Amino acid sequence: MNLGILIILITLLAYVSNWINWRYLNYKLTHWLYFIGAFVHETSHALACFLTGARIEEYNVFSRQPRIVYSPNPRLPLIGRLLISLAPLIGGLLFLFLINRYWLLGYFNLPPVSSLQSILFLPLGLLSQINLLDWQSWVMVLLLLNVGAMIGPSVKDLKNIWPVFPIFFFIKSPLLLNFAFLVIGLILTNIIIQFFLILLINLIKIAKRI
Repeated sequence: MNLGILIILITLLAYVSNWINWRYLNYKLTHWLYFIGAFVHETSHALACFLTGARIEEYNVFSRQPRIVYSPNPRLPLIGRLLISLAPLIGGLLFLFLINRYWLLGYFNLPPVSSLQSILFLPLGLLSQINLLDWQSWVMVLLLLNVGAMIGPSVKDLKNIWPVFPIFFFIKSPLLLNFAFLVIGLILTNIIIQFFLILLINLIKIAKRI
């Protein structure tokens, strides 16, 4: 296993999560719920632009299609574009960690993830900690519902770094692989929660017809 394959898998899963949002959860309320994910994602890009000397031409997180437009030539040419494109991976995880550590006071514990096989246990481990009688659980459900939009790089992000992307196929650092496994597990948790939300919405619709 290498980092290149895992980043592609992360991108595909994030695309699936965002497609589910557009196809089955396209409601005004859910648009507001997903604002957090879009804000963290685009702000991560913006902070990376600031750190690498790229000029921000547009920053919009309040439209139905949140986006950031920046100059294609940061002061750090290749490294800069790489950091900007992959910034949501770091920024999103850091945001989740800080919220859980300092606001929720460590309410949730992340199960260890060190292989593709163990990824399947992460959603189960996280979801088993949810207690809907605790407000902390509602906060975490909201955050997990946003993970796909928050963390996952877009296809455009990968296009921005295609000249250096093949290097990732030769990276097999256990630390970076475990980092990628964690992201994959979180996005899978996101998709599972989306399915539960879709089921709940359909049950409410059926109940209204009875």
